[in-house]
Amino acid sequence: MKKWIIFIVVVIVLAVGGYFLFQRASAQRIQEALSSLQTVEAVRDELVAMIGGTGSVHTNQMGTILWETSGIVEKIDVAEGDPVEADQVLASLRKSSLPQNVILAQADLANAQKALDELYETQLALAQADSAIVKAEDAVKKAQDRVDNLGTPAGDSDIDVAKATVQLSKIQMDKAWDRYKDFESRPEDNPIRAALFNKYAQAKQLYDQAVSRLNNLRGTPSDLTARLAQADLDLALANLEDARQNYEELSAGPDARDIAALEARIAAAQATIDSAQLTAPFAGIITDVSNKPGDRVAPGSVAFRLDDFSRLLVDVPVSEVDIARIGEGQEVILTFDAISGKEYQGKVVDVDRVGTTNQGVVDFTVTVELLDADEQVKPGMTAAVNIIVERLQDVLVVPNRAVRVKDGQRVVYILRNGVPEPVTITLGASSETDSEIVEGELAAGDLIVLNPPENFEFGQEPAFVRQMRGIQ
Repeated sequence: MKKWIIFIVVVIVLAVGGYFLFQRASAQRIQEALSSLQTVEAVRDELVAMIGGTGSVHTNQMGTILWETSGIVEKIDVAEGDPVEADQVLASLRKSSLPQNVILAQADLANAQKALDELYETQLALAQADSAIVKAEDAVKKAQDRVDNLGTPAGDSDIDVAKATVQLSKIQMDKAWDRYKDFESRPEDNPIRAALFNKYAQAKQLYDQAVSRLNNLRGTPSDLTARLAQADLDLALANLEDARQNYEELSAGPDARDIAALEARIAAAQATIDSAQLTAPFAGIITDVSNKPGDRVAPGSVAFRLDDFSRLLVDVPVSEVDIARIGEGQEVILTFDAISGKEYQGKVVDVDRVGTTNQGVVDFTVTVELLDADEQVKPGMTAAVNIIVERLQDVLVVPNRAVRVKDGQRVVYILRNGVPEPVTITLGASSETDSEIVEGELAAGDLIVLNPPENFEFGQEPAFVRQMRGIQ
């Protein structure tokens, strides 16, 4: 019996000693776990929300210039690095080396241009003939009015004015005759005699017209005036008929389709001739020269590369989840692995309206322009792009690395009374490093645990936390 009592006492002593040793070891583990926790205070600060991506730098415009015909290069007018203007000649081929179709195109161009010129002359003549009809119709109307008005007496006031005009024109005619008759006997080639006779003739013509108008107004035109008026009408009618006939003859000529065909023929011939030389399609800088004088080239072979460095751009694929937050004009921060310690500024200049599906993922291309690019930034470099989509002032922020998931909800762990406690939170805007807290029992100054044990992510507290709660 004593033996059993002794055995029981020994077991109890060992159990009590083991318990105290376990508690001591547990306390030591708790202290070690607590000492390994990294914490940071929750603060109210500015939050810059960004959407990131990567892309390659490219120039505003790039073109590979190809030869369009075969031949031997006669001249290269530019070198690598040279700036060029649009339509500037870059290189040309030796005429003697050109294919037959290029040589014959010169003759075809001349023939087509001549034929087109003749068609345009016909068109001009047709327009002139149409104008002649209008003038002839106007002349007929005026002549008919004169014939119709010959026998119609006018009012007394009109007749009085006409009489006065006759008298004044007679005085002017007599004066002109008096000056002329003193030189009438001189030779006909005498300049003074000729000038005076011309003035007399003009004065007589005005007098005759005044007399004729007066007779017409009186309704007593002379037989000569009546015959002249009828003759003018007959002549005007004949001229109108001739103008109409001429227009009909010209209008039967080539139409606009003939002109269009010749213009197309000229354009084709000119394009063939132009293939013997290369020109810049836009302004830029020559970044590669593939030929030298004397090289034989074939259609489609590369001659130059031309880049427009007026702007440097980066195309960035953005997920369909984020694209709604991006718009033209937003600020952008760019960094390059090849350029350490330097940030560049940019802005969004274009957002694709249609997405592209790649392996089931829909992306939209966002184009960013560098605003302060320098000589270190070169086309082809990979850029890390951060598009600023929102700037928030004085908001409660926590580090992204502190956010965990517990029971399907986002939480952060806060040290309260020395014990990490989960706090359910709702996040707002986020940057690469921080997130906005829009809901949650959290305030500025709370100590946030940055490195809770891994099983926090699966919704379970670690054993040492449970132990601490049990001790407390």
